[in-house]
Amino acid sequence: MAPITKEMNVQVFTGSANRALADEIAQYLHIAPARADVGRFSDGEIKVIIDENVRGADVFIVQPTSTPINDHLMELLIMIDAVRRSSAKRITAVIPYYGYARQDRKTRGREPITAKLVANLLTTAGVGRILTVDLHAGQIQGFFDIPVDHLSGIPIIADYLLSKKLKDAVVVSPDLGGVTRARNLAERLGVPIAIIDKRRPEPNVAEIMNVIGKVQGKTVIMIDDIIDTAGTIVLGATAMLERGATEIYACSTHAILSGPAVERLTKSPIKEVVVTNTIPLRPEAKDPKFKVLSIGPILAEAISRIAQDLSVSALFTR
Repeated sequence: MAPITKEMNVQVFTGSANRALADEIAQYLHIAPARADVGRFSDGEIKVIIDENVRGADVFIVQPTSTPINDHLMELLIMIDAVRRSSAKRITAVIPYYGYARQDRKTRGREPITAKLVANLLTTAGVGRILTVDLHAGQIQGFFDIPVDHLSGIPIIADYLLSKKLKDAVVVSPDLGGVTRARNLAERLGVPIAIIDKRRPEPNVAEIMNVIGKVQGKTVIMIDDIIDTAGTIVLGATAMLERGATEIYACSTHAILSGPAVERLTKSPIKEVVVTNTIPLRPEAKDPKFKVLSIGPILAEAISRIAQDLSVSALFTR
């Protein structure tokens, strides 16, 4: 990583969504986290005070829009507005987890496209660039008329799995939409893939119809971009066992883990749940089967390259 110099005037701010990740990024960049007071008025309204001189600065605001998503999204928008009005030279929103992404197209009448709405809000607030990780759908990049650097958590997960030297493994996509992601991981591990053919009669409810590929006698590695209520991943793990899998690993970039997710995963037949720290792991996820990998180094490398006007493309395929 090329060093960040004082003359470059790079400042890394964060809201309340993932302070630990922002501090880690600043540490990798060998700079102090920029100071900002993000609080609340007595009625719950968000109050932001920037405690740094940002005039002419290259500002990066680290803020995943995770739960409570509305609060964290508003914090991000208000911080962007604050540094824009303080004459920052460039503002990059570092959004490790991009919320409101699951409605990215109209599948029925009178349905919103929230991924585009959030893109409009960010652009209107004054952001000049987006740095994010594993969007729920790649086409969301096209919702922005500003540069978007879209990184992947797959290389980090692949490196960890390779270190475990798993025997006779197969990567399983939990649905047809995740085949590209599964193939990417499978190629890095040098193993075949299988696909779960499922239908979703309503949000957060899934029914498995068929499994395409061989899983009998295999170590199954299930991969998805998010684990929300964990219903899909646990249902898939059960189906893999019924079809003769020997052990099961569940991998995901974004560990939302809402509602009964932690309890479901803890009680499930899954041997290990491998996630990254784009979102802070819920405090109740204390079971040793949860393994958290850091996305901090790759985000820090991307920030360093952006600040020095170097190519970020090499990180897309790392």
